[in-house]
Amino acid sequence: MGITIGLLVGLEREYASHESHDELFAGARTFALIGLTGGLAAHVANVMGSTAVFVAALLLIGALVLLGYRVSTVRDGDIGQTTEIAALVVFLSGSLAVVGDLALAAAVGVATTTLLALKPQTRKLAASLGHEDVYATVKFAVLALLVLPILPTETYGPSPFDAASPFRVGLMVLFISGLSFVGYALIQLIGPRRGVVLTGALGGLVSSTAATLTLAGQSRESDELARPLALGLLTAWAIMFARVIIEVAVVNPELAPEVWPAITAGGVAGLGAAGYLYLRQREWTQDMEEPSFKNPFRLWPALQFGLLYGVILIVSKAASEYFGDTGVYVSAVASGIADVDAITLSLAELSIGDGAISNATAGNAIALAAATNTIVKGGIVLALGRGKLRRIIVPGVLATVGATLLAAAVF
Repeated sequence: MGITIGLLVGLEREYASHESHDELFAGARTFALIGLTGGLAAHVANVMGSTAVFVAALLLIGALVLLGYRVSTVRDGDIGQTTEIAALVVFLSGSLAVVGDLALAAAVGVATTTLLALKPQTRKLAASLGHEDVYATVKFAVLALLVLPILPTETYGPSPFDAASPFRVGLMVLFISGLSFVGYALIQLIGPRRGVVLTGALGGLVSSTAATLTLAGQSRESDELARPLALGLLTAWAIMFARVIIEVAVVNPELAPEVWPAITAGGVAGLGAAGYLYLRQREWTQDMEEPSFKNPFRLWPALQFGLLYGVILIVSKAASEYFGDTGVYVSAVASGIADVDAITLSLAELSIGDGAISNATAGNAIALAAATNTIVKGGIVLALGRGKLRRIIVPGVLATVGATLLAAAVF
């Protein structure tokens, strides 16, 4: 394992040196030998029952690394220590593999290689950061590490007010902030037009509602990105439909035939609208300047969304309790306002075998919840987005909702 880790890191270092035309004190073979030395040192230390051999090998490798660093500094005037630190990491990873933690050793090797390979991207990101970005990062860290852990996890009051705890609401606020940071980093790394689409795809895997809030808010920064933002939104919504099918297939496979026609139709319609925008990409990106984005983290809007999320949870539970089992569709609409996953999993479990509701009813209710959630997200875009984004997104919303409801009625 030590040889493999060393070879992986060494190959990356040799490739980087060829690209930059710099000479390194160690290449692929030397790094592989360093990893092997680390493994042998750990093995001999175990056999002899003493750490002296391991410490001696570590000091020897450290001295050689220091010598190589001194030579490269004198020769090239380069004070960077990346390759030297990587060599020590390879030595320790080889030792760790012999001790028995192969998974951790492999993870360290892959992580080290990834960090080394991402040098151009990290430098580009660092160069694009300003005082506002650093300040926003500090606020996010305070929220994640200091505020969230002390929020109560218990709920207060009778049902339905016990649907939301301060910690759950705070966690949603933290997620929205984190998603905004990820999207902002992608935009800085690979450009606004590609970054927003990846943000939408990532948001669709976790929370398409949060992705909608993030991307719709970005339209206020630059109206020129209306079509890329709409493409990101439609991508996030389409992935949400795919996630629903997966959840049903895992919890209750017998329900899947009742669900997939409507859900697939909605997802395909959304992807079709996104594909149309993508095919027109060259028409609206040609000769257009790259717009700049400000750091998307805004504490007050995030807190507002957290409060809204908590209120919707309470209202959804109240609607379910008042209408009871006979109000499955009403409950689906109420739950779909806030979240699709919760109602999907609940209906999938309630329809298992001779459950409380039939598969046909559960399938239609899930489709209704997905359509409702899409309408709500379209409303968020209309409320937060600018005029151009509103006009572009409306046909996609209508196509997605219409296809979902039509397929549910037909099949």
